[in-house]
Amino acid sequence: MTTTVRPGEPFPLGATWDGRGTNFSLFSEVAERVELCLFDDDGTETRIDLRERTAFCWHGYLRGVGPGQRYGFRVHGPWDPAQGHRCNPAKLLVDPYARAITGTIDWTPALFPYPLSGDDLEREDSDSAPFMPKGIVVDSAFDWEDDRPLRRPLHETSIYEVHLKGFTMRHPAVPQEIRGTYAGLAHPAAIEYLRNLGITAVELLPIHQFVHEQHLLDKGLRNYWGYHSYGYFAPHNEYSSAGDMGGQVREFKQMVKALHAAGLEVILDVVYNHTGEGNHLGPVLSLKGIDNRAYYRVVEDDPRYYMDYTGTGNSLNMRHPHALQLVMDSLRYWVQEMHVDGFRFDLASTLARELYDVDRLSAFFDIIHQDPTLSAVKLIAEPWDIGEGGYQVGNFPVRWCEWNGKYRDTVRDYWRGEGGTLAEFASRFTGSSDLYQNDGRKPYASINFITAHDGFTLRDLVSYNEKHNEANGEDNNDGESHNRSWNSGAEGETDDPAVNALRARQQRNFLTTLFLSQGIPMLLGGDEAGRTQRGNNNAYCQDNEISWFDWEHVDEALLAFTTRLVHLQAEHPVFQRRRWFHGRPVRGVSDIAWFRPDGEEMSEEDWQQPHAKSFAVFLNGDALLDVDADGRPVHDDSFLLLFNAHDERLTFRMPPESFGKDWQLVLDTADDARRGETIDQAVDVGGRAMIVLLRPSAVSGGLRSAPGERAS
Repeated sequence: MTTTVRPGEPFPLGATWDGRGTNFSLFSEVAERVELCLFDDDGTETRIDLRERTAFCWHGYLRGVGPGQRYGFRVHGPWDPAQGHRCNPAKLLVDPYARAITGTIDWTPALFPYPLSGDDLEREDSDSAPFMPKGIVVDSAFDWEDDRPLRRPLHETSIYEVHLKGFTMRHPAVPQEIRGTYAGLAHPAAIEYLRNLGITAVELLPIHQFVHEQHLLDKGLRNYWGYHSYGYFAPHNEYSSAGDMGGQVREFKQMVKALHAAGLEVILDVVYNHTGEGNHLGPVLSLKGIDNRAYYRVVEDDPRYYMDYTGTGNSLNMRHPHALQLVMDSLRYWVQEMHVDGFRFDLASTLARELYDVDRLSAFFDIIHQDPTLSAVKLIAEPWDIGEGGYQVGNFPVRWCEWNGKYRDTVRDYWRGEGGTLAEFASRFTGSSDLYQNDGRKPYASINFITAHDGFTLRDLVSYNEKHNEANGEDNNDGESHNRSWNSGAEGETDDPAVNALRARQQRNFLTTLFLSQGIPMLLGGDEAGRTQRGNNNAYCQDNEISWFDWEHVDEALLAFTTRLVHLQAEHPVFQRRRWFHGRPVRGVSDIAWFRPDGEEMSEEDWQQPHAKSFAVFLNGDALLDVDADGRPVHDDSFLLLFNAHDERLTFRMPPESFGKDWQLVLDTADDARRGETIDQAVDVGGRAMIVLLRPSAVSGGLRSAPGERAS
């Protein structure tokens, strides 16, 4: 193995192969010496001093070192935990810029920089290298052919939140050897299912290289969700069927390419708010041993400890330029090199913390907005963290979409029968203008969802009043206790036909509300098929049948209903408005109007009735006041949606004929056999049910989306 080191370059950071050799570069402001460690197949280690130091980057170029080379770093520098410095050259460190990582963490005391039986201020010098994963030098070449960003407009987007592994682990049409992998999701059977369903984007739970915590492994559990990243450039190696010596990179690219060819965008759930190194008692894996105070937020007057806005032990220091650069470089890499279409930022409020408060004009937002690569992709915030002032729904800048937690809570409350919800339900259904309109954002700033990976599935939402997380080994003390769920009359699985019929109807109510609301609908993967986690609302550690899709017991009726619903939303611009409702007459009729069940328009007093649970809303497809990409006017059919959250059946009278007549019934969550009926003067809506009526457009010469097509 060559040990002749040329000066090389400080940038780019990480390991960069140029066809003849590899340039290595590592940032550390506190380092006094940095060793590059190269490993042979048998684990033999060769240490090479990186003597060049430019802008706090330690760098060198090794000719003849190329793809497949295992490597890591050792950083010599101050060991002074009381001052927040944790350098220890006995601990091998994973390159934070590694494009691929091989191996897993073997939990032994050597991974910790202090003796586990002693004080964390005392240094422990056992060599951690035999127990640590290593970075891999990769060849980035890949034949993308004609693959390019799909750039689907936000208002035409529908999202399917899915776990890459769980989706195919039990899929009978996916070959056993690629189930649960990138190749599994790219399999024609998986892609055909997604295309038939009609969604436009998959949002993958974290696929950055992540940690399986020791306390979970000791209990026979695993970090299934993946929210403990430590490799922000590396596709998680356990999801690769092509091995972990760089094959995971090619396999991920092939997956993206296949999904794009099917018209599906790829959004990554990313965890830049913290890492898997934990608090002051956690292991040293990477950033903690490279430059702890640069990369992590420490307590200002006691830097031995970490600021923790995430509940995981640490928070990334977004005030430091190199921590900020790490995140931005990672984001650009996934867009430019891996061709992903957007990101959902876990606990995004943490990224905006300049000091203690969340600052919507922080450097993080400023840099993204001026970056020509990142400003062009989909940016989705989970707009909260656990710190003071961390709940920031509605407060992110323009260009950002947000998980709308208020939408979730209000819709759940309405359909479980809570009183006094009509006014807020109407606001959430029409895009939450109170949250997004005044700062220049559009209805599609709202990511609407009923369920997500964190919490009950949809089937469990209507089947359980209480969480049942016993399998997590925490005596059912983990997970959210206030779920706004309703078990429909029995806790858990039951043979009672009336309860099961109500549960099926409630699932259809939730799904119909979700896909016909203004904003971007996000469907939790499996909700369309009746997936259950047996009442577990915190299945983060359940890498097993509790979480994996059960393809043998798909609720075919619910799947067919959801598919029809997704396509209904996709085919009608009236459900995908780019502009806010005005509520004023257009061509003689308002763009939106609200009615009581007796057909009279809602008054302010009607909205405030605490026991009112039923209303109708008119959506005027002839008053979209919108144009397509070519400047042609867009119009659509008009719709009348009838909501009844009462237990009893109600008769709804139709609005005045100026709003339409001879309505066609296109959807009834209580009785699908009624589809196609013509409604003239009145219609009965079942208890806890809703009906969707259509009136063909009265305008000619405009443009309406063709059925099954979306502009790209």
